[in-house]
Amino acid sequence: MDRQWMYADQRSKEFIDGVHYFLRVAEANKQKGFICCPTNKCKNQKEYSASRTIHFHLFESGFMPSYNCWTSHGEQGVEMEEDEVEDNNIPDFAQYVGFDGNQTGEEDIDADYNDVANDLGQMLQDAKEDCESEKGAHKLDKMLEDHRTSLYPGCEKGHKKLDTTLEFLQWKAKNGVSDKAFGDLLKLVKNILPEGNKLPETMYEAKKIVCPLGLEVQKIHACPNDCILYRGEEYENLEACPVCKALRYKIRRDDLGEVDGQLTKKRIPAKVMWYFPIIPWLRRLFRNKVNDRMMRWHAEERQQDGMLRHPADGSQWQNIDRKFKDFGKDARNKRFGLSTDGMNRFGEMSSGHSTWLVTMCIYNLPPRLCMKRKYIMMPIIIQGPKQPGNDIDVFLRPLVEDLKLLWKKEGVLMWDEDKQEEFNLRALLFVTINDWPALSILSGQSNKGYKACTHCMDETESTYLKHCRKVMYMGYRRFLAANHPVWKKGKHFEHKTDHRTKPKHHSGKTVFAMVKDLKVVFGKGPGSQPIECEDGHAAMWKKNSIFWELPYWEFLDVRHAIDVMHLTKNLCVNLLGFLDNVRATITKLCSFMNAISQKVIDPDRLEALQNDVLQCLVRFELIFPPSFFNIMTHFHW
Repeated sequence: MDRQWMYADQRSKEFIDGVHYFLRVAEANKQKGFICCPTNKCKNQKEYSASRTIHFHLFESGFMPSYNCWTSHGEQGVEMEEDEVEDNNIPDFAQYVGFDGNQTGEEDIDADYNDVANDLGQMLQDAKEDCESEKGAHKLDKMLEDHRTSLYPGCEKGHKKLDTTLEFLQWKAKNGVSDKAFGDLLKLVKNILPEGNKLPETMYEAKKIVCPLGLEVQKIHACPNDCILYRGEEYENLEACPVCKALRYKIRRDDLGEVDGQLTKKRIPAKVMWYFPIIPWLRRLFRNKVNDRMMRWHAEERQQDGMLRHPADGSQWQNIDRKFKDFGKDARNKRFGLSTDGMNRFGEMSSGHSTWLVTMCIYNLPPRLCMKRKYIMMPIIIQGPKQPGNDIDVFLRPLVEDLKLLWKKEGVLMWDEDKQEEFNLRALLFVTINDWPALSILSGQSNKGYKACTHCMDETESTYLKHCRKVMYMGYRRFLAANHPVWKKGKHFEHKTDHRTKPKHHSGKTVFAMVKDLKVVFGKGPGSQPIECEDGHAAMWKKNSIFWELPYWEFLDVRHAIDVMHLTKNLCVNLLGFLDNVRATITKLCSFMNAISQKVIDPDRLEALQNDVLQCLVRFELIFPPSFFNIMTHFHW
């Protein structure tokens, strides 16, 4: 349908005549006395009873883009051209599928209701690709039906079933209301409303209404001893673990009764993990124009003055761009950070139960958004009560497979809503950031014993304290400059001189050569095979980490990092146990911690800062007993 006049000069005669024609059509197709405002400002998400208000808005901001079929003003959406449907933005798609906005008359909708309207539009836009299948189309039809259904017969304020349910759920999330309390509230309100109302009665019913088109989740059965996942052709149909022989399902008394060879009740798996694929999640991010632009912030808007304020200012980011030029030239390609930790899902401060989560953030985003909940993925949840420990690689397998797919040269086909084009998205895992125990679990390097330092490795200076029954780490003089005065003060260090140079940095290729031939059978059962100990001491490596399967992993300078919060906290705990007139040294150490925690760091100061902290550690050797120097103190150099 030719309606080019809608986007002509607003002072032209054809536009003026066209607006008058549009208003006559809209008046003839009023819904309960209201007209949706199709302007750039309102985007069919506000309604007014007076056409003169819409007349004013049209001459003020014009029609919303691609609104050639007036679906919110009496025309049928099926008449739209196919290319128009493909190029719709979020609000356009919302009105195409029947989103009519709110029913508030001439008054503007308030902030909370506006959030609901925006969420509905985004929900329907996100569902666009999911609705291509017959099953997805049926779910979308149900959602549209709920959106058109009045909350109760004769509702004069225009409240709809879907809109109201979404408002209730937003209120629940905002105020941290428990599921039980929320269910009780729904029952109370449902009893107050007139007979025949459509308000859901339980939390479960509410989620069914608003989440029929949610992101995909894979529920994967696991061996209770963490040996394998029951997936793929090799393990999918097994009834017991081939490594430890543990049964896949829990045994119950009523499982013994069968009818025609079938179990009478659904069997319960012994252990489960949930995997939320990251590729569909990325697709949804790129369907939003604002998110789309933010994904290129590091290349288009980042301040580049030589200071360190974003991972893109660091050497690792730049080395990746130089090493993999095809990857670096497209700013939309993603760099992920990964973290993992355990939690007690019952809200208890105890280690009696540990459910493990794996989260990922996107480093392409600006610092103010990178750690916002909206942009953090949680691809893996591992059921407790025991932590996976060294066997976490078993559960990381689905995620690593997706990361391999995203690294391939052809990448994954995505739609860029901002540039209105398809492109091949690629991504890599930039770094993992964890506390010290989780770093050891992911990297495969031992976090205790004589070679616990991830940097020094074989050159770690360590001594076992017999009476404290712990290993301590000293010998910080070797990290100082060769002409530093402390080298001449051997009498202060048990009359020992130390002419060694600092340990050399091990590249990714060097580390990979150390671990590539390690063979480990994962699991905690009788069939597992851990790395054997060396001379009665813990081996430096516990496994060949699954991350080495990523083609780029050996080219990263920093693969695993410790978060600053845990580093400073653990040192503080150490200091409190040994305080004895060391104010100047501790003050200097605090200044170092403050400097590296700033939002902007001058790279030219980094060497001086490292020298400062080394001098602090050397002074600590003169002040504190050897038991002070545990592995967390050692990492501060």
